Amino acid sequence: MPADTLPAPGTPAPRAAGGGRRRRASRSWLGTLPLLVFAAACFGLPVGFVVYGALTTDQGGATHATGANLSTSLGGAYLASLTGSVELSALTALIGCVLGMLIAQAVVVSRRGALRESVLTASGVLANFGGVPLAFAFVATLGISGVVTQVAHLGAAGWNLYSFPGLVVIYLYFLIPLMVLVSVPALDGLRPQWREAALNSGATTGQFWRHVGIPVLAPTLLGGFVLLFGSAFAAYATAAALVGGSVPLVTLKIADALSGNVQVGQENVALALSLDMIVIAGLVMAVYLPLQRRSTRWLH
Repeated sequence: MPADTLPAPGTPAPRAAGGGRRRRASRSWLGTLPLLVFAAACFGLPVGFVVYGALTTDQGGATHATGANLSTSLGGAYLASLTGSVELSALTALIGCVLGMLIAQAVVVSRRGALRESVLTASGVLANFGGVPLAFAFVATLGISGVVTQVAHLGAAGWNLYSFPGLVVIYLYFLIPLMVLVSVPALDGLRPQWREAALNSGATTGQFWRHVGIPVLAPTLLGGFVLLFGSAFAAYATAAALVGGSVPLVTLKIADALSGNVQVGQENVALALSLDMIVIAGLVMAVYLPLQRRSTRWLH
């Protein structure tokens, strides 16, 4: 290299490395562009149409902005349906998380390959079994003239499948297997050395779970609760085939508003109810994410 082209003493080196990093970062964003476009098309556009329909109304052939749809969706029978869906989803998600985690723990502790494979296979099938076939199966089993109802005389004990407790039992049928599928990999991540170290230090089994096991599994428990809550909150076909309008649920109210079964011209109210569901799901995620970040500190 000629002497006259050498940088003078004290001259800073060219910033080629920084420019290269910036170019690589820009190229990495290009790699995520198809995913962003897909998310915008499949999620952003529908949400945008829901928001637009919920905040507008058609009068005299013209579209006007209004908040009447949201006000209607948050009052009377519509509010009762929102409350009923939240109560049903929260209750079934909580019970499903506890029972699913206990079943998954029993499978992991057993260390039997055949049991593990059979439980996971059955969980995969049952977690995706829903809708009208599931409702029919429960009607034939636990309905008024169901086999189990007649044999065990459940009717005399006050059992009613076509009620809120009946929906809880049916929802748990597919929520518990879903929680098992979520929990088994997390329980496999609990290292046996942690339990051995705790026991060798004089800790009891309860102290190990309280101070080590549960904090480590907290992200899985919280994520499982959110997943189960969302699955129950958005379920429609099973409840529609089983209880109709006897149990107030927001998904059933949306279907009635769209079809005009109760009152004609309530399509925008149905969109407002859908927006309410989106807001509730967003609030659940807003609570979950900070707790999830705090809990993952145990994994580092």
